[in-house]
Amino acid sequence: MRSVCYTLLLALTAVGLCAQQSEPALPVLTVRSSLVTVPVLVTTKAGKVVFELTADDFVVTDNGVPQHFTLDQETGSQPLALAIVVETGGAGSRHLDDYSALDSVLDALIGNVEHSIAVVTFDSTPQLLMPFSSRTSDASKLLASLTAGDRGAAILDAVAFAVAQLRTQPASYRRAILLLSETIDQGSKTTLNEALRLISDTNTAMYSFGFSSTRAAVSHEASKLDNETPGPAHGCFSHEGADAEYEGHYSKQVLDCISQLAPPLRLATMTFLTARNALRKKTAESIAQLAGGEFFHFHNAKDLKAGLITLSNDLPNYYVLSFRPSSLTPGLHALHVSAKDLPQLVLKARREYWIDDDSAH
Repeated sequence: MRSVCYTLLLALTAVGLCAQQSEPALPVLTVRSSLVTVPVLVTTKAGKVVFELTADDFVVTDNGVPQHFTLDQETGSQPLALAIVVETGGAGSRHLDDYSALDSVLDALIGNVEHSIAVVTFDSTPQLLMPFSSRTSDASKLLASLTAGDRGAAILDAVAFAVAQLRTQPASYRRAILLLSETIDQGSKTTLNEALRLISDTNTAMYSFGFSSTRAAVSHEASKLDNETPGPAHGCFSHEGADAEYEGHYSKQVLDCISQLAPPLRLATMTFLTARNALRKKTAESIAQLAGGEFFHFHNAKDLKAGLITLSNDLPNYYVLSFRPSSLTPGLHALHVSAKDLPQLVLKARREYWIDDDSAH
């Protein structure tokens, strides 16, 4: 039986970040590499993992165009850098006891490889509680002794901050984020567009475990959806420089922009807009799904441990496909992975990535 071990968080080569000592690091996003990696989990409709496939069994398209790709072998033996990102503010203060006694579960998740682990906590702002270390037991002890923060839940800022920390690790390391948070973001300075591009630009899959946000928080954050613009500056979707006819009618501008695009790009844009809206309402889940990772709901310590065990069992069965795009057209690219002549299988994979226009920088 051949098992392709999924790289928890693959080489992060696509992101530049501005870091300031006085504030959490926020992303300045530019693609630096044309290599795109696509983790894929394949199961039957009954949920049984399928691990006997070869490269010939897959089809990968980029904006509808088939790509030449490779199936990476034995990636699980590479060293791993893991950032555990934990919400201590907002609703997170009620779940701090859930993170005790995770020693054995974390060991199973990491596996028997060289590794470095860090702990990031966040409320209104993220902070590095434990710098990268090979001592998993130290991370477990810290997780068991967390204290409550303020009322904030800046998930997107915390993810950007964690990516900045991971960039300090050797390039040969696989890189992973394990996010433990409520379901929606509250108070991040990182915008929705920046977060989506951060996720899309990086060859990164994130694993998210979420508990429910309060009803008040859901209503408050959902009300802010229309305050974000989905497109790059001066682009078709940007408020800036838009035709006068669109003033006060941004939804019409979006629809007109979509209608101008070729079918694959139209699909990519609609996927982008859908993900953008979902990211505000279901932040933790959308981040994981956009990156080709997994999301688990949990209510208590028992649920959390069960989900972590499930994840540790899934990881050795991920396939990792990689390709260099046949087109480097700036903007959003829609990814689609299918199993050739195997319609009965269910595939979970990264759905999109973004290429920046270098001339704009």
